[in-house]
Amino acid sequence: QLQAFGGGLVQAGGSLRLSCAASGRTFRRSVMGWFRQAPGKEREFVAAFNWFAGSTYYADSVKGRFTISRDNAKSTVYLQMNSLKPEDTAIYYCAARREYYSGSSYSTDAYDSWGQGTQVTVSS
Repeated sequence: QLQAFGGGLVQAGGSLRLSCAASGRTFRRSVMGWFRQAPGKEREFVAAFNWFAGSTYYADSVKGRFTISRDNAKSTVYLQMNSLKPEDTAIYYCAARREYYSGSSYSTDAYDSWGQGTQVTVSS
């Protein structure tokens, strides 16, 4: 239902754009998000897009550098990552928030549909 791609190896200061292709029903969820997980660390929130409200949310660590967006015609959510740092190295996952969920969109518990992940490696 979700397929993430676009990761790769990039030097610090560089850019990457991740894509997440979603099936129709999943793409219609109100909130789509991106999370990441570095080796030995817990999965953490990166960004989310609430298209019902037209709102975007970002982790403090990526604010001003990453941009989440969606293309309704392509049923795809993007994560544009600029000014990448070595600490951005992780596996990045896209996710769709549970329907009728009223809790925080920053928590992994809010999401019940996950893509397979795409590796992003930033060299110093």
